[in-house]
Amino acid sequence: MSTAEKIVRINAGVSKCLLVALAETTIATLKSQNYHWNVTGPMFGSLHALFQEIYEDHFEAQDLLAERLRAQGEHIDGRYSEFLKVSAIHECPGKIPALKMLSNLADDQRMLSDSLKKLAKVADEIGDVVTSDMAIQRAGIHNKFEWMLRAHLQN
Repeated sequence: MSTAEKIVRINAGVSKCLLVALAETTIATLKSQNYHWNVTGPMFGSLHALFQEIYEDHFEAQDLLAERLRAQGEHIDGRYSEFLKVSAIHECPGKIPALKMLSNLADDQRMLSDSLKKLAKVADEIGDVVTSDMAIQRAGIHNKFEWMLRAHLQN
C-alpha cells in the first residue's frame, strides 16, 4: 500500500468517527429534547432545565461536528434514519418515568464521550490536531453531563 493510499484510508477513519459522533449527538439531542417536553414528577423543574441545557449544547455541537466533517470533504446524509444506522445511541421507545430518562441520558453521555475519545485517537494518528482538540473538548462536556445526570440518581 502506498503512502497516499494509507493517508486516504486513515482520513476515512477520521471521517467515519466524525460521522458516528455527529449521528450520536443528533440522536441524543432529540432524545433530551423529547425528555424535556415530557418529564413529570417531583424533580420536574430541575430536570426540565437540565434536559434543555443538554439539548441546547448538543444542537450547537451538531453543527461543529458537521462542519468538521464537511471540511474533510465529506457529504452528510442528515436523515435520522441514516444516523440511526451508525449510532450506538437509540431513540427512546415511548413514555418512560423521569428516573429512566436520567439513566438513559447518562448512558448516552458516556457513549458520546467514548465515541469522541476514539475520534481524538484516530485524529491524533494522522496529526489532525483540530479534530482531536474538538473531540477531547466535547468528550469533557459529555463527561460532565453524565456526572450531573448520575448525581440525580443517587440516594
